Amino acid sequence: MRVLGMMSGTSLDGIDVVLAEFSRDAAEPGTARAHLLHVGEQPWADAPRDALRAALPPAAADAGTWSRLHAAVGDAFAEVAARVLAEHGGADLVATHGQTVYHDVRDGRVLSTLQIGDPSRIVRATGVPVLSDLRSADVAAGGQGAPLAPLLDQLLLGADPRERTAVLNIGGISNVSLVGGAEPPGRHPVGGTSAGEMTAADVVAGDVGPGNALLDAAVHAATGDSADHDAARARTGTVDPEALRTLLSDPFYARPLPRSTGREHFDGAYVRRLLGDEVVAALSLPDLLATLTELTAVTIARAIRELGATRVVGSGGGVRNPLLRERLAAHLDPVPLLDADALGIPADGKEALLIALLGYLGAHGLPGTLARADGTAHTGATTPVVLGSLTPPHGLRALRTPSADALPLTRLELATPQ
Repeated sequence: MRVLGMMSGTSLDGIDVVLAEFSRDAAEPGTARAHLLHVGEQPWADAPRDALRAALPPAAADAGTWSRLHAAVGDAFAEVAARVLAEHGGADLVATHGQTVYHDVRDGRVLSTLQIGDPSRIVRATGVPVLSDLRSADVAAGGQGAPLAPLLDQLLLGADPRERTAVLNIGGISNVSLVGGAEPPGRHPVGGTSAGEMTAADVVAGDVGPGNALLDAAVHAATGDSADHDAARARTGTVDPEALRTLLSDPFYARPLPRSTGREHFDGAYVRRLLGDEVVAALSLPDLLATLTELTAVTIARAIRELGATRVVGSGGGVRNPLLRERLAAHLDPVPLLDADALGIPADGKEALLIALLGYLGAHGLPGTLARADGTAHTGATTPVVLGSLTPPHGLRALRTPSADALPLTRLELATPQ
């Protein structure tokens, strides 16, 4: 089955795309293979990207604004999907995450989540059925709706009993999954399972805190630029210890995993809310960026140390920030920080691959979250659920599903483009 997966994160860097052909191993039907036919990123057009940035928290936007953006984001995704499919062959399904515009967390509980991007426009442009709205079913079941990456992380990296791997993604928000390895002496396994090799039931995951979001917001507010490219400004700054201590006092960091967050919390006004206008005004832009870089590195490293990981595998735009990577590696030492690419996983396309995988699973009636030992999902939902809504509703009627495709997955192997 061919699935085109598309993802745009909170940083609005671009629309990540993966075209993958999924098949089952005849000898081991629990193992699936994903032949990656295309991995790439398409930049956002200026108009919809700027309109999204102007409407996201802390800005106030009315229903008319969101309605127009729902259509505009749908058109943007439709254009990307049509172009990729024309260049690299058709697909049986398009799976789209859309653009998260609100993730409503109150006292650690997610009340609602909203991703926009009209799937009907993608169907119109491609003639291919579309699976969208990939978080709502988990939230309806009492889950955080995020992160969803642990499913992919477990299938790719969870079988190694020698490594407890913290799989880190630094986008606008940072999230981590702990997979694989054996239980350390004296540590009670998460989920109440017996000692020994970890299984999917032992996976721990959640949002850690800000990734690029605060850095990008500070640069954009001061200069109009989208980011501090190659940390050029932050490198010339000095961390303000008192400001850092205040930022680290945010109660979010004390919440247990699983937890989730978004721009509603780490928005463009976040730093001023915590530090106050006078403190922010007294900081030069380089000093502010150096402090926010240190905040991101410290919060990620603290979360990973608490999980007892033996290695960290990183992906996402924040891993390409050289100063952030240096500071994170220093705080993680002696735990090594590795690139996902070094393990054969496309770092820049990992989230889009996840979306394609969720499309494949959803098409075959399989849950998009991991089951824990007590029957709950890794997101905190009461049970793992099938994710997504199909447009049009009869879109996959003609799909002939081999019985093996309806079996749960235990492993995913990748064949990357040559």
